[in-house]
Amino acid sequence: MAHPSMLRKLVARYEELAAPGADSGDPKVKRQRDDTAYTLCVSTGTRDIRDALRVARQTISAAGEPVAVSTTSASR
Repeated sequence: MAHPSMLRKLVARYEELAAPGADSGDPKVKRQRDDTAYTLCVSTGTRDIRDALRVARQTISAAGEPVAVSTTSASR
């Protein structure tokens, strides 16, 4: 399992890339979203992005980490 702070950044990055209108048909953005989803699944031991997000948020919360992170620090 990835460290909660890393999971927090991955969740924020995924949400940024999955936001309505984020890709505007850009295949590069879609690829980044798919790669982030895959990394979240691997990091949480799940196979579905919905499950990965749920597990990641539970892990973040249990560790006492803030669930939200600014998108500026998430993309670094």
